[in-house]
Amino acid sequence: MKYFWIQLVLIVGSVSMALVFIRTWSQAKNRAWKRIAFSLFVVVNVYAVLRPTDVTWLAHQLGVGRGTDLVLYVMVLAMGFLTLNTFLRFRSLEKKITDLARTVAINEGMRHNDERLGAEPVAGGSDAHAKADADSDSVKA
Repeated sequence: MKYFWIQLVLIVGSVSMALVFIRTWSQAKNRAWKRIAFSLFVVVNVYAVLRPTDVTWLAHQLGVGRGTDLVLYVMVLAMGFLTLNTFLRFRSLEKKITDLARTVAINEGMRHNDERLGAEPVAGGSDAHAKADADSDSVKA
């Protein structure tokens, strides 16, 4: 009962994070292993808050002096993973945006040339548009 309030705050925080994560599952298209890892993280977090002596025991078994040190080391590793994951996601998005911008530029250039040269745009797929689509596909490759 001595640590009731801090335990309550930490557990409510963990459960709140879990609820926010669960609510955004359909929007974020998270991978299954991320869902499992986050769920496991919340369960371990709640257990560690309720039983801090068990964390200290585990730390001693692993050769770490205190349970808080073990938690810190695990959080440093988790932060490194999150940083790497964010970097890779941004790099992927930048590549997709670049490909999209190239495709839009090619299509706009074709449209501008058609207007400038007085060619009538053909609905569907003219040879020029098919060539531009092939060019934009080769840019992506």
